[in-house]
Amino acid sequence: MPIDLPPVTRALLISNVGIFLLQQLFPDALLIHFALWPLGSELLPDGTTLGFQIWQLLSYGFLHGGLTHLFFNMLALWMFGGAIERLFGSRPFAIYYISCVIGAAIAQLIVIEFFSGGFYPTLGASGGVFGLLLAFGMMFPHQRIMLLFPPIPMPAWVFVTGYGVIELYLGVTGSQAGVAHFAHLGGMVAGFAIIQYWRGRLPIKPRRILMR
Repeated sequence: MPIDLPPVTRALLISNVGIFLLQQLFPDALLIHFALWPLGSELLPDGTTLGFQIWQLLSYGFLHGGLTHLFFNMLALWMFGGAIERLFGSRPFAIYYISCVIGAAIAQLIVIEFFSGGFYPTLGASGGVFGLLLAFGMMFPHQRIMLLFPPIPMPAWVFVTGYGVIELYLGVTGSQAGVAHFAHLGGMVAGFAIIQYWRGRLPIKPRRILMR
């Protein structure tokens, strides 16, 4: 993978790592105000109010639950972000990534509100990362991707499709608690919708076709 990353991908990597370092200094404050909380609110015994705020639709995507969580998200951003940004251009790439993060947040809020219940925060860049995976699978379907465990190469479209199916299975069965599988899928759905919109394949057409 190239070291000279394009500007938005590089900025996302730096900002995610920087905010993770801030989390080590101010963990409660960042979690309370900037993680994605479900709709409604709860009052803690110390008088602190937890609840959804509109900026959390984006801010949660720059927080992480630990070093491993950060590492794998940033590894995927580093692996796929540069190629997608070079293809889309920096401004469309930024719009795409942010839209996937927001789409993932909306999916998570819907699932919590109408299906799973509970009152807990969601955090991580995975919504944006899964949008990048989807874009890579669509734009470079036959490029080989090497899995980490086990180290098996496969075409990008097979990897992305299989990953999506696994996420859907885990989300429906609830067999991997503590992971926002439907947020991941929401990031992929948002990414798919944006790409199809830019291709002019949705009822609402863009001013100009950005990709084929």
